This record gives sequence, structure tokens and C-alpha cells, in this order.
Amino acid sequence: MKMIYTMLMMAMMALAFTSCEDEFIADTLEGTWTGNMYISSYWDGRTYDVTRSEITFEIDPFRFTKGSGYWVDYYSNAPWDYVANHIDWTVKNGVISVYFREDGDWIEICDYHLDSKRFYGTIYDGDNMVDFELYCTSRPCYDNYYWGFDSWYDDYYWARTRSGDADSTKVTEKPKRFVNPDRK
Repeated sequence: MKMIYTMLMMAMMALAFTSCEDEFIADTLEGTWTGNMYISSYWDGRTYDVTRSEITFEIDPFRFTKGSGYWVDYYSNAPWDYVANHIDWTVKNGVISVYFREDGDWIEICDYHLDSKRFYGTIYDGDNMVDFELYCTSRPCYDNYYWGFDSWYDDYYWARTRSGDADSTKVTEKPKRFVNPDRK
């Protein structure tokens, strides 16, 4: 009986440590990261390489190991300047899973290093994998917020997810993002 109790306690402690580690990862991940994800998009028979990606991770205040945010890929020499997606993300057992709402696709970030300034590692998209390197460009500073309401005319979300200059008649379907293992 003592052996079963000891094994049960060890299993509970392992779960507790994993949960704390996942919360630490999510807390460090919160903010905006910019850099190269070595992602490409396929559209109209051509492949276009991303020149820079910007990812914003926002923590769900009720579940500390998941959240939402934005993933924006910027291009040059493509029929568009950028492609933006809303994302949902989770951290479980150290693995960061990112779901692209508009595309309905998942990627996983596994072998990585993360600190308050730099985030690099490997993205897995099915059997494809590629390395990435991002740098933190901003973090929320909750001590500096004005605790009241924001302007009714704030168009922050509109500006981040839509292009006011885009001609909707030129691009009829969204480009398909993919991890390009040939690009490094």
C-alpha cells in the first residue's frame, strides 16, 4: 500500500511541475515577436516566401497555458503585402500548438529555446519541419494601463487584420501557407 501511495504522489508531483513549467512558457511567450519563420505560401501556381513574420501571443486570463493572438506574414514580390491570421495557441507538456482560425491548420513548435528576448527552434507541420528565429518587440506592461475604457473609435484590430488599400477583385482566394523545408 505504501508503494502505491508513493507512486501516486510522484505522479501528482510530476503533473504539478509540468503544469507550472507550461505556465512559465506561456507567460514568457506573451507579447509580440518578430523575425523569420521560413514560411512560404502557394497561390495561383507560384510559391512566395515570407520575408518577415510578426506573432502576437495573448494569454487567456482564465487559463494560463493558452490564449489567442495574431500571426502576420509579410511578403515582397507577391500580389499582396501580408497575410494575417487570428490564432489560438496552447502549451501542453512543453509543446506549443498554434491553430490558424482562418485557414483551419495546426502547427507545433517543439524543440525550442525561449527567454524574454529571443525565441528560436523548430516548427513541425506534419512531416515538414523548419527552424525559426524570433525576437521580442513588445510585452504587455499591466502597471501602465489606464483602467477604464478605450475609445469607441479605436481601430487597432481593424488595422491589424485587414488591408485598407487592398483591391478585393485582384485576389479571389487566400494563399495557402506551408512550412518550406527547402528554404533556409
